[in-house]
Amino acid sequence: MTHRFKIRVYYEDTDLAGIVYYANYLRFIERARSEWVRGLGVDQVALKADEGVVFAVRRIEAEYLAPARFDDEVEVVTQVEAVTGARLVLNQDVMRAGQVLFSSIVTLVALNEQGAPVRLPANFRRNLH
Repeated sequence: MTHRFKIRVYYEDTDLAGIVYYANYLRFIERARSEWVRGLGVDQVALKADEGVVFAVRRIEAEYLAPARFDDEVEVVTQVEAVTGARLVLNQDVMRAGQVLFSSIVTLVALNEQGAPVRLPANFRRNLH
């Protein structure tokens, strides 16, 4: 399963050198994950309210390969690497015209309201296939 999310680079995303500030790639992939989850039919607000479950980033590995610049159109490509009971590993790349600019592996966990790990909700796991 591959999800694609397009983003335009705005002036506010760039640094003094006119390239995307490194931390903003994390914002880009976060937005893409939110849209991916929404596209799976999961309402994260309802999931928290009804089941007390939220998703949190446990780990991220990131590699910056080439800069994006003001007014570029980039695309975040999200793919599922692995799914376990309480953990989801995603590969998320930020690309421009087929070139990978930023590559990441993101590990997400499901947590309850006390911050303890819980199993990924069944309806969420079902939608991954």
